[in-house]
Amino acid sequence: MSTTFNHPDYQIPITLPAGLTPDQVLQFQPFQTWLQTLHHSLTTQSRPSHPFHTNPYTLHSITIQSHDLFGPTRIGFLKLTCSVTTPTGPGSPGEWLPGAVFLRGPSVAMLVILSPDDDPTERHVLLTVQPRVAAGSLAFVELPAGMVDDVTQTFAGAAAREIKEELGMEIEVSGLACLTDLAADAAEDGEEGLPRGVYPSPGACDEYIGVYAYEKAVPRGELASWTGRLTGLREEGERITLRLVRMEEVWKVAGRDGKTLAAVALWEGLKREGRV
Repeated sequence: MSTTFNHPDYQIPITLPAGLTPDQVLQFQPFQTWLQTLHHSLTTQSRPSHPFHTNPYTLHSITIQSHDLFGPTRIGFLKLTCSVTTPTGPGSPGEWLPGAVFLRGPSVAMLVILSPDDDPTERHVLLTVQPRVAAGSLAFVELPAGMVDDVTQTFAGAAAREIKEELGMEIEVSGLACLTDLAADAAEDGEEGLPRGVYPSPGACDEYIGVYAYEKAVPRGELASWTGRLTGLREEGERITLRLVRMEEVWKVAGRDGKTLAAVALWEGLKREGRV
């Protein structure tokens, strides 16, 4: 049996399915971040320069359809629909925006570059090969990546953790360069104040990915030893094989992975401008 409550800050009615409580939803940080970001974007319509100023959209209601739990009570994923329309009136039925959303929160991806110590211009990238059931694959080639699933954890800390778990490499957070932050600094963020990250599927999902780079010089004889290593946390269902690929070949080898293509494009663009 469904229940409905009003959000305490925005007074938007939120309908919940059986088994989900208001406290669980309000404590799910991806939901709060998504709603806060959307609300802020809607308020920008009040400016005369906004293209929707004369006929602004309004968020009317939210219906949560389903959820997955990480543990006994903590929400991992939410699937919802929301009603976002322009005003209705005589002769004006109003316009609507698609409002189906899958909430999973932010992630991090790591572009780990290894160079032989006798030639720093020769760059190789560490990729992971692992099963990805959602893609229907048992050998998906991609950058190391992971969810930022602790609200107290920094993005850089999450990146360092994933590098350790998936690559078996201990690094200092200070050695990471955040490519998405550097790219945002070089561009105009706009007035909506969106989080700094790459959105792989903004038409349906809130996920944004902070992309980090880490470069390290290693003995040339050590390079070959990286390919074929088995890593990952078996207790979390990870079965990862590493693959080392020359930088100029990465776009072909991991071309199905959006975050890989984004990371390479960001790194190359920032490299041209001398920012990395």
